[in-house]
Amino acid sequence: FMLPLCFHASMLRKPLSESTRRLIMSAGYFMYFAFGSNLLKERLQLKNPSAVFHCVGRLKGYALKFGLWGDYVDCRWHGGVATIEESPDEDVWGVVWKMGEDNLTSLDKQEEVDKGVYSPLEVKVETETGPIFCRTYKMNKFRPHLPSPQYKEVVCLGAQQNGLPQEYIDMLQAVETNSYAGPTILDEIKDIQK
Repeated sequence: FMLPLCFHASMLRKPLSESTRRLIMSAGYFMYFAFGSNLLKERLQLKNPSAVFHCVGRLKGYALKFGLWGDYVDCRWHGGVATIEESPDEDVWGVVWKMGEDNLTSLDKQEEVDKGVYSPLEVKVETETGPIFCRTYKMNKFRPHLPSPQYKEVVCLGAQQNGLPQEYIDMLQAVETNSYAGPTILDEIKDIQK
């Protein structure tokens, strides 16, 4: 059963339909494209232990942005978090994770789909072995906001951990932050890494 053959190009930038969701679940797993804090294995596996690295990939026609959802203030990261926006001349690098269907609900919860913060999308990710159709998330009501240094660190650590292109890592490391100095989820991640 080849999951990529089951999707039509018209589904690429739309929220997942119930029939698509059922199709993904019939395989027992789904492919997830991460581009923000979930690049780091330890971060993703805090709530989604089935996640297994599949490959590095590139999402063409999108740009990486950092921001907040409307007037919502992020208390987990104390600053802007990653999202994607359509941009024909840009690409977003990330990681394709293979995840068990049992973690679809936990991933949606982490991305606050139920609150309307993010919406799931089905996207075509370019990889060394060919395109893979993956679930990813795009922020609703996006407004630009600088990330905290801790959030940026997690994104950069994940990019390094998984071998994203050095030029892209350099771009991530150059992202300006809001200089927040208090506690974040990074503290919990560092405890796991010890």
